[in-house]
Amino acid sequence: MAGVTDRAGAAFSRPMFESLVKRRFFFAESFEIYRLSPNFTGDNRGLFDYGPPGSALQANIVNEWRNHFIIEENMMELDCTAITPEAVLKTSGHVDKFADWMCKDPAKGEYLRADHLIESVLESRLAKHRNPGADGQKAKPSTLSDAVAAEYEEILAKIDNYDGPELGELINRHDIRNPDGNGEVLPPAPFNLMFKSTIGPSAAAPIYLRPETAQGQFLNFRKLLDYAQGSMAFASASIGKSYRNEISPRSGLLRVREFLMAEIEHFVDPKTSKKHDRFSEVSSIELPFLDRETQLSGKTTLKPLSIGEAVQTGLVDNETLGYFLGRIYLFLVKIGVDEKKLRFRQHLANEMAHYACDCWDAELLTSYGWIECVGCADRSAYDLTVHSKQTGTALVVKEPLPEPIEIEEWQATLSKKLVGPRFKKDTKKVETAVASLDQQALESLANELAEKGFISVSSEPLVDGSTTVELSKDIISITKLKRVERTREYTPNVIEPSFGIGRILYSLLEHVYWHRPQDTARGVLSLPALVAPTKVLIVPLSTHPSLQPAVKKLASRLRALRISSNVDASSSSIGKRYARNDELGTPLGITIDFDTVKDGSITLRERDSMAQVRSSEEDIVQAVRSIIDGSETWEAVAQRLPLFTGQSQGE
Repeated sequence: MAGVTDRAGAAFSRPMFESLVKRRFFFAESFEIYRLSPNFTGDNRGLFDYGPPGSALQANIVNEWRNHFIIEENMMELDCTAITPEAVLKTSGHVDKFADWMCKDPAKGEYLRADHLIESVLESRLAKHRNPGADGQKAKPSTLSDAVAAEYEEILAKIDNYDGPELGELINRHDIRNPDGNGEVLPPAPFNLMFKSTIGPSAAAPIYLRPETAQGQFLNFRKLLDYAQGSMAFASASIGKSYRNEISPRSGLLRVREFLMAEIEHFVDPKTSKKHDRFSEVSSIELPFLDRETQLSGKTTLKPLSIGEAVQTGLVDNETLGYFLGRIYLFLVKIGVDEKKLRFRQHLANEMAHYACDCWDAELLTSYGWIECVGCADRSAYDLTVHSKQTGTALVVKEPLPEPIEIEEWQATLSKKLVGPRFKKDTKKVETAVASLDQQALESLANELAEKGFISVSSEPLVDGSTTVELSKDIISITKLKRVERTREYTPNVIEPSFGIGRILYSLLEHVYWHRPQDTARGVLSLPALVAPTKVLIVPLSTHPSLQPAVKKLASRLRALRISSNVDASSSSIGKRYARNDELGTPLGITIDFDTVKDGSITLRERDSMAQVRSSEEDIVQAVRSIIDGSETWEAVAQRLPLFTGQSQGE
């Protein structure tokens, strides 16, 4: 993406960055040797394997996520199955609504996601309009007028708000074609993103691979409530793989078919206006907001605002939603995300998930543009309500009232003697239809029943195909009754922060990448010690046997402290050895030389500045511990320990 810079402020080079992360095996396409085989005809796109540094980085991110959220917030962690019966996802709405709009290029037989197709074509046209000749060819006058360019920018700002027919109209109006071959595409059609299969030898029970971890948490709500001793509010959390059958996987780890998610379901009493007792801890944090109205005006101007102000003005709906936006921000910055490349974007109406009533995305700027990495949605009471209705299981909270209250309410009663013989196979549907009537409907129907002697009630399709059922006064009665209530019963609302770990990992790697000014081939990943795959590189100055005891002793000591380290005793120069590990993001290096044998002193090197201090093993190990646990910065260490000003060993 034009204008994106690396950590050092230079123009970001994706080819150089990708060369580094692939060469050092942070991640690679799955089944690569088969993909390169001329006999392979499968589709392995959107599937990736993490190598040693990538696996360690992912594990460290997840570990800090667990500390930052589960432990800090006293959440209850679950590990639920990825195999989900169709009935569950039918009830949740995913079977009918979890879809993207897809276009087909009939000439190539290629399928394209409609909004991404429009984005890529319009962005390419705008790039040529802004920078003619940027591709090295002789500059040609732009074929776009300023008015059309402005229209393109407005479309891109609102791209998430278009539905299928609107995307089709944009494709026709702006002659959008497949960039690969310039072929025309068919009108957009919905494509469900879930992987479907069957379970058991009979293949009679349809299942899906879960598209999110949330449903397992909702279905275990009663057990979670019991575990929390009935106390509200509480939160559950789940870390695990999810699966989405992406139409056209692209951009490496940013759009994949199997990915790691970390999700929180925070259950809250709606009567409390979704207040949060720790809101004051984040209320003063200023976040860069991109609200719905700004996007609909065709702009992407950010609105810096404190979380307290955002909640007070109604920009963010409630305190609990605002609290988690603040906690998300603190987590991302802590693991090394560049806060200048972070924004919180409010979902537009058409892109809102079917279950959400408000949603904000934490987006990170990469060379591919702004990427959604965390979604924070207010799911209201949707999930618990639909699963409760479908299963007949009460997914509610019951709390004793301070004082009993007398309630007067309408109640409908069906004659058990008559309803069965009258409706036969439709009896259950009739009972469900009557049970779903609210107080306002019951009051209106009571008057209608008194006047006409019968009423009509909407229901699920009956055996004869009708969707209404007529009930006479001999089969139903609607009366107003008084009762004393000693408990309050309600369905909690849910605030859900949902993290895409792979997207965060990739965006983080882009944010921390840079190269030494004197040598573009010397790439560096400035990962914080908190998440760096390896914390310490141990470098013996030479292969002389006299250095080996000190190397082994130090490595053993670091292992005992659970500090990940690596020994590089190769014959390469010490500068090259450090450079190799700068590429892996190793923040600290310890040099063991012949003076170590004499007096026990060792040298500690900091990755980014290449500055070094020298002291006793005890002092250096303590400095390493304090830097890794965050209790001390390198700058503080460099002030209290003697600087090493000897030769920089080829650096």
